[in-house]
Amino acid sequence: MKLWFNLLCRDIEAQLRFYQALLGLPEAEASRSPIYRALETADFQFGFNAHDAYALLNLADRQPPDNAVNPVVAYATLMLDTPDALNTAVAQVPALGGRVLKAPYATYYGQWQAVLCDPEGNVFRLSTLSLPDGAHPQKW
Repeated sequence: MKLWFNLLCRDIEAQLRFYQALLGLPEAEASRSPIYRALETADFQFGFNAHDAYALLNLADRQPPDNAVNPVVAYATLMLDTPDALNTAVAQVPALGGRVLKAPYATYYGQWQAVLCDPEGNVFRLSTLSLPDGAHPQKW
């Protein structure tokens, strides 16, 4: 099984550039269309749909106004290989136009994790399966 996760976006080019710079993933050029851009690996495709997709998917009644703050009803967690890779990525987020909502921390389940938002306010997490040297899991 391969997961395809899509965000509905105001600016698909800007969202593609943000996540591509942050994650270093290639564009899924074969999937490119006037209303769609995506990043892709062997395991997933991370897509960015233009607002025209609301009508295409019969979701026009759910399209938020352009100035609305996106509610958090779902978020992606992108697993990186090492705590150092996570720390490096998190440090780039503000310069790329996103925000750090929760700086890297040790979770109670033993992951190194940060909570972020992209330039359009979509919340996502970066995480690793290991902790940096000297870090200990939080207590629940």
